[in-house]
Amino acid sequence: MTYLDAELDRLQAVIGATAPDARYRLEPQVRKLIVNLRNEGRAVPARIKALHTTLLSEAIEVEFDNMPV
Repeated sequence: MTYLDAELDRLQAVIGATAPDARYRLEPQVRKLIVNLRNEGRAVPARIKALHTTLLSEAIEVEFDNMPV
């Protein structure tokens, strides 16, 4: 297991233990790991792509919730 694999597992566990309304704050860390995987020429696991998509959606939702009308 490489450092990136271990870091992906660790971050996924942290996200799973984080309150749903705060998980989106971890999106930049997931994005950074995805970039690092791609820079190494490795495929991004589907579970990580799905997690990243979910976190992005949550971040966008928070942005719209805080928008004045």
